[in-house]
Amino acid sequence: MYYTYVLLSRKDGEFYIGFTSDLTNRLNLHKSGKVNSTSCRLPVILIYYECCLNKTDAIRREKYLKTGPGGRYLKKRLKFQLNS
Repeated sequence: MYYTYVLLSRKDGEFYIGFTSDLTNRLNLHKSGKVNSTSCRLPVILIYYECCLNKTDAIRREKYLKTGPGGRYLKKRLKFQLNS
């Protein structure tokens, strides 16, 4: 099982989108500042994730969510969470 996930930086309000096979471990790495991409944007919170059956699908989903239409999908999907 693979996961595509979205973190929200409480520092700058921006998303970080990634994929992993171990969501709990990866989230702990992000929160402890051990991931270069998010270490200067702490604290981060997990706001969304999807399960994928294989790595290829998780990577494709990650790439889509990083596009303009993918970003709009996330903002629409998370409308109530982002406004609270």
